[in-house]
Amino acid sequence: MAVSANRLELLQIADAVAREKVIDRQIVLAAMEDAIAKAARSRYGTETDVHARIDPRTGELNISRHLLIVEQIDNPATEILLEDARRKNPAAQPGDTIADTLPPFDFGRIAAQSAKQVIVQKVREAERDRQFDEFKDRIGTIVNGLVKRVEYGNVIVDLGRGEAVLRRDDLIPREMFRPGDRIRAYLFDVRREQRGPQIFLSRTHPQFMAKLFTQEVPEIYDGIIEVKAVARDPGSRAKIAVISRDGSIDPVGACVGMRGSRVQAVVGELQGEKIDIIPWSPDVATFIVNALQPAEVAKVVLDEDAERIEVVVPDEQLSLAIGRRGQNVRLASQLTGWDIDILTEAEESERRQKEFLERTNVFMNALDVDETVGQLLASEGFRSVEELAFVAIEELASIEGFDEDTAQEIQRRANEHLGAIEAEFDAKRRALGVEDALKSVAGVTTAMLVALGENDVKNVEDLAGCATDDLVGWSERQNNETVRHSGFLDGFELSREDAEAIIMDARIKAGWIEAPVPAEAEAVAEH
Repeated sequence: MAVSANRLELLQIADAVAREKVIDRQIVLAAMEDAIAKAARSRYGTETDVHARIDPRTGELNISRHLLIVEQIDNPATEILLEDARRKNPAAQPGDTIADTLPPFDFGRIAAQSAKQVIVQKVREAERDRQFDEFKDRIGTIVNGLVKRVEYGNVIVDLGRGEAVLRRDDLIPREMFRPGDRIRAYLFDVRREQRGPQIFLSRTHPQFMAKLFTQEVPEIYDGIIEVKAVARDPGSRAKIAVISRDGSIDPVGACVGMRGSRVQAVVGELQGEKIDIIPWSPDVATFIVNALQPAEVAKVVLDEDAERIEVVVPDEQLSLAIGRRGQNVRLASQLTGWDIDILTEAEESERRQKEFLERTNVFMNALDVDETVGQLLASEGFRSVEELAFVAIEELASIEGFDEDTAQEIQRRANEHLGAIEAEFDAKRRALGVEDALKSVAGVTTAMLVALGENDVKNVEDLAGCATDDLVGWSERQNNETVRHSGFLDGFELSREDAEAIIMDARIKAGWIEAPVPAEAEAVAEH
């Protein structure tokens, strides 16, 4: 291979490689320049700073070595004396570099092979970068390709300008592909790896179904209808929640299409997966009732702090609400993000009766009253002795059969009962070694002090070092299920805001931070 060959030959090679690999021509020329420079270094010495440049218009090749201008030479291969440099350039200064043109030369066999490897490596790197940049922008879209081969259940897909993998876990159950089959899948990830960008596809991803609806339903594509949530049991059943931004367009009807044409097109792509199309609602209870379709719901009870909801259904609707192997309620839970407990009307009635008896017994034991009085208090909606201790006397006296003296006696007994419990908790707190100073933290009760002491929080500094999650716990999604981690103060109906306020007051009292100045005090200070 001679560098002095036809100038246009280099440009023709660069153009051909650039077209074939779909990369910038300049990148190919730069790779060729690096390869020629490497070959020249093998001729003139590996320490020599050789540069090659190919004119992108004419193809003319220029090879030069760069020498550092110095006043005393330590390395003749890379340095030149100042006086020698000034013969070529009178303005030369120490520390500058000067280019010394080298004559054309013939590559040896080894040098030519080495140059070829450099070009191949640089072109391959450029091709990988182009692939990564192209496909990373397509994450979250549906791509079409041809099955290239199947390896151990994983499907390798040819996307034209790249190769993607569809892992066995991302295939719909019982789905089979053969080389040459056309395939549609959801591109959910692109990663840079040593062997090049790895493109990952999925046909089980919930968003695959959402994107299929976007392709089939023009109203979703145009933004008139929005897909709010999707839950799938791939190959079996799915639920999709939609809402319309135009009151005149029914989101469910638009997704179903004329005689079910639109939804059937999606079902066909998903190998017969049954799809429930649910109208989304900002009201959580309404949304959950819709999500449990086709089951009918009699009543819902929300627990917003725990993000749980209790759903009461008619006895004959229980199996429909739960679904085969719990599928219906599981998908509804995934769709809404809430944990759903299903009860029949008979179970709920039995539970309410049980709670009524428990409250009656609590009042009977705590207040030393007979069953009739306990039942009266429970039927009036009182849930605890604390409520009785702090309710207005007039409200107690208004209960049928009570007068003001009876109300005052009940409230006195309630306060005595709470006082005895308080004393018991205080004794436990002292036995656990919880310091008195911790009682001064705003929002902390004596019962809380016992719970904190049992978790090794025994002084103000210990409490100041806690996080909100330590006190009230936290939830996380694991394998499509919500896992609840308990906190030190579980059972005290403490909100996250309350827990944050307690920790903040502890940090102020521990001297870790300064107390915020009230707005009124700031106004006075300004005047």
